[in-house]
Amino acid sequence: MENRFEIFAAAPPGLEPVLLSEVQEAGFDQPVQVAGGVTFQGDWPEVARANMQLRGAGRVLARIGSFRAFHLAQLDKRARKFPWDQVLRPDVPVRVEVTCRNSKIYHDRAARQRVERAISEVLGAEISAEASLRIMVRIEDDLVVISVDTSGESLHKRGHKEAVGKAPMKETLAALFLRECGYAGREPVLDPMCGSGTFVIEAAEIAAGLAPGRARRFAFQDLACAPDLPAPGEGAERQVASRFYGSDRDDGAIRSGIANADRAGVGDLCQFNRAPISDLQRPDGPPGLVMVNPPYGARIGNRKLLFGLYGTLGQVLQERFQGWRLGMVTSDGGLAKATGLKLRAGPPVAFGGLKVKLYQAGPF
Repeated sequence: MENRFEIFAAAPPGLEPVLLSEVQEAGFDQPVQVAGGVTFQGDWPEVARANMQLRGAGRVLARIGSFRAFHLAQLDKRARKFPWDQVLRPDVPVRVEVTCRNSKIYHDRAARQRVERAISEVLGAEISAEASLRIMVRIEDDLVVISVDTSGESLHKRGHKEAVGKAPMKETLAALFLRECGYAGREPVLDPMCGSGTFVIEAAEIAAGLAPGRARRFAFQDLACAPDLPAPGEGAERQVASRFYGSDRDDGAIRSGIANADRAGVGDLCQFNRAPISDLQRPDGPPGLVMVNPPYGARIGNRKLLFGLYGTLGQVLQERFQGWRLGMVTSDGGLAKATGLKLRAGPPVAFGGLKVKLYQAGPF
């Protein structure tokens, strides 16, 4: 297998350009925006760095090889010749997933069985549907592309968020929305409906230069070719002048936010307090970004009652937050309009079975 190969970082459809911006900024080689994410070129240390440092990627796949196959016997023969021992360990169980599209091999299950048998008989590795290490095979236009999921658990699981609310924002999605709002770690961020604190904590980590994957394991650590973990810092950790604020009317949410921020190592940068939107006050200091994921009424809350909430949010921002700007995530354009603000809508993004948009406004 070649030392350099294609690496794929996954993003929610609609946010690929935002992830591309992050991948470019991180200095990865030959980044290209594709459907569902971004590809770039690299080796195993770059796979490790992508897992450790990319905030917006949901997972990182290493595309470790490809070959043509026009029937199952040919797939079986070529899968047995594939250099599995360069990537997989015989003592680590493996799960295999296969998808077929527009190919003479069209039976996913039969194709999967051929690949599983090749791995188990040639390498000696156990095949298990519960294995955390996953080989992904895509057969499209008779081209068999073999990838390994190098992340394991989704990368939104940073390793320090134990307490979550009813409809939590994934950290990867929060990072992409913050980036789309132009946030780069040099201004305060306030979330007036903070739930378990995802936006607040993510913003504080970005400002402090803390790598998102610093507190977790990755699937690539169980590979035969496992690279060393990169240094956890995205650079040197930085002194942070800004502060990050979360408020919520629910006591449990505030307790969760405080506990999660402490576990993430940014508790000293974050301030959480219980308050309804109507009592929201502008923090002292320079203007920044209000970042909020209000209830939509689809899963939480009565939609009719939410018009007043959105209206109050818009009124408070215009009256008390001069110089600040807004990033608001919602699935309901009618509720967004109820803020009375001049909003700019982003593309639809899949989130929790819904299609949401990022609405931006300001500076006020």
